[in-house]
Amino acid sequence: MAPRLSIVVPVLNEARVIGATLGDLAALRARGHEVLVVDGGSDDATPALAEPWCDRVLFAPRGRATQMNAGARAAGGDALLFLHADTRLPAQADRLIAAALEARIWGRFDVQIEGRSRALALVAGAMNLRSRLSGIATGDQAMFVRRAEFPGFPEIALMEDVALSRLLRRRGRPACLRERVRTSGRRWESRGVLRTMLLMWRLRALYALGVSPERLARRYGDAR
Repeated sequence: MAPRLSIVVPVLNEARVIGATLGDLAALRARGHEVLVVDGGSDDATPALAEPWCDRVLFAPRGRATQMNAGARAAGGDALLFLHADTRLPAQADRLIAAALEARIWGRFDVQIEGRSRALALVAGAMNLRSRLSGIATGDQAMFVRRAEFPGFPEIALMEDVALSRLLRRRGRPACLRERVRTSGRRWESRGVLRTMLLMWRLRALYALGVSPERLARRYGDAR
C-alpha cells in the first residue's frame, strides 16, 4: 500500500503566496494525503487564508525547525514531506515519493528556482549536483522521510536542513529525485543572485567548521 503523506508547511507572514501554494496541494488531499500548516506567529492573514486549504492550522514558536517538528508530531501519515510556502511540487509527487521510499528512508527533489535572472538556473543546477554528490539536502528541495525514521529537526537557528540531512545520512543516502520542485527566487533576486550565492556558500563553510547556528543566523540577518 502506498504511504499516506503528511505535508508540513511552516509559515510566517506568507499571505501573498499561501493560497496558491496550498491550492496546488488540493489534488493530493483528494487522494487522502494531509496538509498541516504550522504558523510561527504571523501578523498578517496567513492562518486565516490557509485554513480552507489545509487539514489543520497549528501554531508553534517562531523558527522553521520548531514549526516543522510541531507539524511532524501532529502528523498522521506514514511519511513526512516538508514544503516551504513558496515551493510547488511536481505532478504526481506522492507517487514519486512512494516509489523512492520503497528503497530509501528519505529523499528530496531536484529544485528549479523561478525568477527573472538567468543565473538562477545555474544556482539550482549547482544545488542539485552538490546535493547528489554530498547526500545533503536543503529545505528548498522538499525533503521527505518515513515518519518512523524521522529523528526530528535539530532546533537550531539556521542550517536545520543540513543538520537533519547529516542525521539521516548515517542511516542511508537520500533518494535524489530528478523531478523538480519549483521555488521562488525572491530572496535571491532581492539581495542579488551572486551576492546571495556567495553568502550561502560562506555560511555553509562556517557551519562545517563549527560556527554556531546562532552566530550564522545573525550574519544571515545582517546580510539582508
